[in-house]
Amino acid sequence: MSIVENVIRVRRQYDPSEEGTVLHGLPPAAYTSSEFFEREQQTVFSDGWTFAGFAHELKDPGACMPVDVAGRPLLLMKNENSEIRVFHNVCRHRGLKLVNECCTVKGSICCPYHAWSYDLNGQLEAAPHFGGFRVQEVAGFTKADHGLVPVRSAVWHDWVFVNLSGKAADFSEYSKSFAKHAGLIDLDNLQVIGKIDLGVVKCNWKFLMENFIEPYHVPVVHHDTASGQPLRDHYTIIDGVCLGSGVDLEKKKDTTAKSSYLDMSARYLTMFPNFVMGIYLPDQAGVHLNIPISPSETHQYRVLYSIGDQNYTEEDKKRLCDLWYAVHKQDHAITERLQEGRTSPVNTDGGLMSPHWENSAHEFQSRVLTAMAD
Repeated sequence: MSIVENVIRVRRQYDPSEEGTVLHGLPPAAYTSSEFFEREQQTVFSDGWTFAGFAHELKDPGACMPVDVAGRPLLLMKNENSEIRVFHNVCRHRGLKLVNECCTVKGSICCPYHAWSYDLNGQLEAAPHFGGFRVQEVAGFTKADHGLVPVRSAVWHDWVFVNLSGKAADFSEYSKSFAKHAGLIDLDNLQVIGKIDLGVVKCNWKFLMENFIEPYHVPVVHHDTASGQPLRDHYTIIDGVCLGSGVDLEKKKDTTAKSSYLDMSARYLTMFPNFVMGIYLPDQAGVHLNIPISPSETHQYRVLYSIGDQNYTEEDKKRLCDLWYAVHKQDHAITERLQEGRTSPVNTDGGLMSPHWENSAHEFQSRVLTAMAD
């Protein structure tokens, strides 16, 4: 029996018999096994719509951004019509990774190995000397057939999604449940405040997702920053690919609660597998990009948005970025200890999960296993 099959078997063994009973998490191998991680890359991150990057970073025609999705090098590129397209970031000649860092090209992308060049729509423009000195023609070779290989993609507001396998439903259908919950704010009117590179977190990508989805940890881990969001006011969200939690506070503040900057109504929303949005009413939002590197490492970024033009000064923007960096580091300290705990033989049954506070995180785990089983 493979590690993946065994994880699924253990999970099914502890499936709740009725609603409201105790839940179990995933066994340690789901967070530590290279075999399990590779299977996730081939299924979870390939068969659905995976968040790949931020559209606002591709400002002008010719802008190129290399990204990794499911362990594969991809290239986000804006063409002359200001359309963002996605391609496999690989030259069709010898398979060289074409673009190594963000750049803006003038007219075409030139391979640094043998100077094959591609236009901004991925078409092969030139294959210098391929058939001899100053000769490009070779029997059985046609430039039109050897352009960059496109990847199915969708741009939704400021976010670029890819579907590597081509199997997923149309993006508008796939994202419908998430769009419904995120629609409480004007997504067309988001203004970028800043981007935070949170670095490599030493934990499995699922821990970052699960931690964001469930509200149970908030009064403990964020007892200073989120004391204005009492646990009793939180609830979980399970709606198709949209999983998370929310808190609705009365306009009159709870005078018994310690004041904090998170003393507003909020939504903590995810779209399976890796899109994360925090909405902080009435004026802010944040989107995380989690990029799995290995079973025990994830690179995380966050972009902060104002809802409408809030006229933030540069000092205001820096202060907000520093504030959210500190909040994330609180979560990172916890998720890294979760990763360390998975080296122990304890909790081989996946540990316990609250049916009230952690049911949305449990559903996220189930979706991971369903994608892998299929």
